[in-house]
Amino acid sequence: MKRLSDELTVSAQLPLDAIEEIAKAGYKTIICNRPDDEDPGQPSFAEISTKAEEVGMTAVFQPVASGNVSDADADAFAANLAGASKPVFAYCRSGTRCTILWSLANAGKLPVQDIIKSAADAGYDMSPLLPRIAARA
Repeated sequence: MKRLSDELTVSAQLPLDAIEEIAKAGYKTIICNRPDDEDPGQPSFAEISTKAEEVGMTAVFQPVASGNVSDADADAFAANLAGASKPVFAYCRSGTRCTILWSLANAGKLPVQDIIKSAADAGYDMSPLLPRIAARA
């Protein structure tokens, strides 16, 4: 679990048995940025969603292909974050896709260097995206 902001924490693939603990930690919404069947044996979004609902959380499915985050994906992520009960827990294969989405979604809302620093503090190097983030500001 890597905290990017007061509203968002990201992680690698979420195991089903972790959802109850995430709910107990106060998270209200799960956003899945991982397509189903990306890797063999990963829980499907339907399984994640069912378990999330059982513990009173909302689950949002916004699959994004690895290495192919578009501006439209970032806009959709921004809309999902804006409409979500907070705090939000987002996951993908490693947390990087979620961090890229968050970084691009916050372009123009936060200073570019703050975005890069928050991501770095969480262990994600978004510096290669600096020109793209700045261009969206």
